[in-house]
Amino acid sequence: MKIGGYSISGNIFLAPLADVTNIAYRLLCKQHGASVTYTEMISSDAVLNGNSQTFRRAMTCKEEGVMGIQLFGNSPEKITAAARILEERYSPPMFDINLGCPFPVVTKNGGGSALLRSVDLVQDIFMNLNENLTTPVSAKMRVLGNTDATVRIARVIEDAGACAITVHGRTRSQKYGGTSDLEYAKLIKSELSIPIIVNGDIRDEHSAEHALAYTGCDGLMIGRAAMGDPRLFDRISYYLETGECIAPATCTQRRDDLINYVELLERFDLLGSMNIRSHAQWFTRGLDGSRKVRQLLNHADDMSSIIECFDVLCEPNVDQ
Repeated sequence: MKIGGYSISGNIFLAPLADVTNIAYRLLCKQHGASVTYTEMISSDAVLNGNSQTFRRAMTCKEEGVMGIQLFGNSPEKITAAARILEERYSPPMFDINLGCPFPVVTKNGGGSALLRSVDLVQDIFMNLNENLTTPVSAKMRVLGNTDATVRIARVIEDAGACAITVHGRTRSQKYGGTSDLEYAKLIKSELSIPIIVNGDIRDEHSAEHALAYTGCDGLMIGRAAMGDPRLFDRISYYLETGECIAPATCTQRRDDLINYVELLERFDLLGSMNIRSHAQWFTRGLDGSRKVRQLLNHADDMSSIIECFDVLCEPNVDQ
């Protein structure tokens, strides 16, 4: 697959996730087979205001390979100005525009999924970006209440110069409830010529296989299911290639992944700004005895004690 002139090895992407997809976690997922990664969504206003924490969210490195900085806002001029600042500072492979966030903190100012109410504004944003940047631009969108309107806005995004579109098959009002409707991604894929990535409710090998087979999309994007389980990318890739399942990550592997993650946070001087106890809890998800260990993690006060909590979890016959 090619996106924005880049040849992509594989077709499984890591979704942009607020407070999750910092550079350390993105690199961890890359190590385990994520083809393309995206930053947390970044406010174009915050970039223009010179917010230092915002710039830390946007940083990347050559080791990350193909990735995208995701921006949100509602002003074509401001989004473009922010992108130009980040383009000069980081030279990212791609930018991605958020047309999907359903939460009021973003939509109340007309950003995220609220942009879908105005086809003209969406068109202006992508035309402005493509006229003023050398970096390719993609989109991540939710869907509207009917398929015709959704396909129309996807076509506008393509015509305005986007290099790819990720389609999350939920409406703004659904937030993360209900189910993601694959029909939208299927129709958009049949109507457009740029790569289309399907997103929403992809949790494991079988849901990944079904999403690709049903929609015919070029790739798939995994979000919350990848939190604390970066090896999910390897498992899905292997299953799609062979039809065989790899065993889920063991407790010891999860502990090793957490240690790797912490080392990456330290490498980029991010550990001090993270709630590492909260992040450590991601790595307990789905493991036997995880409730007990999450309780222990609440009282852990340094990395040594956090790892000791995982040692308890990895002991045989841990209490459920």
